[in-house]
Amino acid sequence: MGVDQRISREDALRMLTRNHWYLTFEENSKGIIAAGRYADMVALPEDIMTVPAKRIEQLKVMMTMVGGKVVYRDDGFRADTTR
Repeated sequence: MGVDQRISREDALRMLTRNHWYLTFEENSKGIIAAGRYADMVALPEDIMTVPAKRIEQLKVMMTMVGGKVVYRDDGFRADTTR
């Protein structure tokens, strides 16, 4: 596949999150962070939508949640709860 066939970061993220759950008929319980849905997510140190492309694969995972529970937290990570 060539460069002319690549998709945007936003489309790639949507395909691997929200749209993925249509394949298993779970779109009403997964795919977005919202009340009443499973909270599976990852916290990264930089905005994946704006970080230079070559640095994406080097981003360190700071925290991972599965089903609303923290399953991994980097020792140096502290969530900003003031927002």
